[in-house]
Amino acid sequence: MFRILFHTPEIPGNTGAAIRLAAVAGAELHLVEPLGFSLEDSKLKRAGLDYHDLTVLHVHASLDEAWAALQPDRVFAYTSDGDVSYTDIAYRPTDVLLFGRESDGLPHDVKHDSHITSRVRVPMLPSRRSLNLANTASIVLYEAWRQQGFAGAQR
Repeated sequence: MFRILFHTPEIPGNTGAAIRLAAVAGAELHLVEPLGFSLEDSKLKRAGLDYHDLTVLHVHASLDEAWAALQPDRVFAYTSDGDVSYTDIAYRPTDVLLFGRESDGLPHDVKHDSHITSRVRVPMLPSRRSLNLANTASIVLYEAWRQQGFAGAQR
């Protein structure tokens, strides 16, 4: 299924929520170090509840290591200055959904990495800086999964 990639996340609660998101939607969660918290953080565990054992979670020492492990065909980088709306993409189950850290998003070099298929935005009102990381990942993952007919979901 889909692969969520958080580049250097900083807030344990967001990653905990993404652990739960990945578990309930059948996605993999990949994290690129450095992380702004320990994987033993109580806030991360609390936000992920008991879904840690149900989530495929990989931690990569660098983005290059993540690319080597993921071998992506398509990578969509979600950023407030994206060129296309998240609803205009025809998602495929092997896509990588890349999100930046909470404080400043994806660095310029990552947004322009050769692996990036497209820079994507989630619409919001003008003069707002950004959406919450876990919320944005949820919006995008559920749109991608919806396009696949919610494959594997309980009906």
